[in-house]
Amino acid sequence: MSDEPLTIRSLAIEVDRSEGLRTGLEHAIRTAIRGGRLMPGSAMPSTRAAATDLGCSRATVVAAFEQLQAEGYLLARQGVATVVADVRSARSPHPSPGPRVETPTIRADFRPGEPDGSSFPRQKWLASTRRVLAKLEDDRLGYPDPRGTAELRAVLADYLARSRALEVGARSVRVTAGFASAIGFVGEALTQMGHESIAVEDPALPITRDVLGLTGLEVVPIPVDRDGLDIAALEASKSRAVVVTPGHQYPLGVVMSPDRRAALVDWADRVDGWIVEDDYDGEFRYDRQPIGSLQGIAPERVIYAGTASKALVPGIRLGWLVAPAAFRRPLDAVRHIRATTSSLEQLAFADLIERGEFERHLRKVRATYRQRRQSLADALHPITGIRVPSEQAGLHLTCALPDSIDEAALIEAAAERGVGLVGLHPHWADPIRPTSSGLVLGFTRPPVHRFDHDLSLLVKTLRDLV
Repeated sequence: MSDEPLTIRSLAIEVDRSEGLRTGLEHAIRTAIRGGRLMPGSAMPSTRAAATDLGCSRATVVAAFEQLQAEGYLLARQGVATVVADVRSARSPHPSPGPRVETPTIRADFRPGEPDGSSFPRQKWLASTRRVLAKLEDDRLGYPDPRGTAELRAVLADYLARSRALEVGARSVRVTAGFASAIGFVGEALTQMGHESIAVEDPALPITRDVLGLTGLEVVPIPVDRDGLDIAALEASKSRAVVVTPGHQYPLGVVMSPDRRAALVDWADRVDGWIVEDDYDGEFRYDRQPIGSLQGIAPERVIYAGTASKALVPGIRLGWLVAPAAFRRPLDAVRHIRATTSSLEQLAFADLIERGEFERHLRKVRATYRQRRQSLADALHPITGIRVPSEQAGLHLTCALPDSIDEAALIEAAAERGVGLVGLHPHWADPIRPTSSGLVLGFTRPPVHRFDHDLSLLVKTLRDLV
């Protein structure tokens, strides 16, 4: 028998860190026990050895082991090693027939949509939460105002006017549980106002189409070119509402031209329509000042939607709408029957903004993401067949693929190598007959200490497969 101490690696446990090390460790050990790779009674590594092996604090491993003990997967007794519990009795006596399908473990995650979780300003957020709780009156712990707390609405109005050039006051701000919640409220309000359809960009974020469809609206795709939304196609659609991403079109990355902006506002005036502006990553421009919002030039026609999911993390579930006066009553009519987001989270976020910590955080991560974007672009340029866009904005790059490449097969092959990718096909309204193929490469998910390593793995994978 070897005298070497037990480690996570020696047990052949593969830990996926994409959702956090502790979560990944818990999931990996559960999977190994359920699958029979870790047998009842077998010893686990000491928490100290596991922490050294994983390159993390011992507290992280202790917390994971304690969670697994509470769930009955591990047994710990004073003075002896932690061992695997016998969980056979908890298994179904009639397991489902058929082969098991193993999901590849993603080690280098370049899927778009989330920032680096390790960048979240934990200590600043904790300090804001403590300040809020220390002075919060007991009656503020009841059901919150469905429009959002007065404090957050006020500081958001000030922040958005200053940073995104909105024409906004606290009365026009509505706080939501992220963008999907916001767009759902808008869709329901439009339905109650008599709208039967709504136009969206094509390609677009799939969840936008999905959520709007669930509200009962017909979702009409409108093509996008290098200047943004095709206004002539919008006119022909007969819809009187449209969702756009003018500052940095998702996923193509183009900026709506001044002429298209003017034409879009003119369309809204003529048809008595509504423009929903999704400003999902407006804070992240690297070559100049962020482009001002469309709402700033047409505040009575534009319903502005923003989110903290890209600037902070999705887990705090905070988004906002800025609604024109004529749209507030229909919006409130659908919001008053729905639960809102936590007032404590809202108050902590308001404190973070008011003290300037949010904008300091943005300056820090903006510099980091600028460097990551440049590193990614530089690494992709030499790969034959990959066409890298020139825009200096956002949290993703959309790279065109050669016509000879099967997008879905490429993504599946990359996943088998541990590289997480998202293609352009699912973003088209008709993914079976897409206009073009490509990769929507997010460069913000990998934690700081792994980015260079993960980028190397991505580049090697694309060199081999493209």
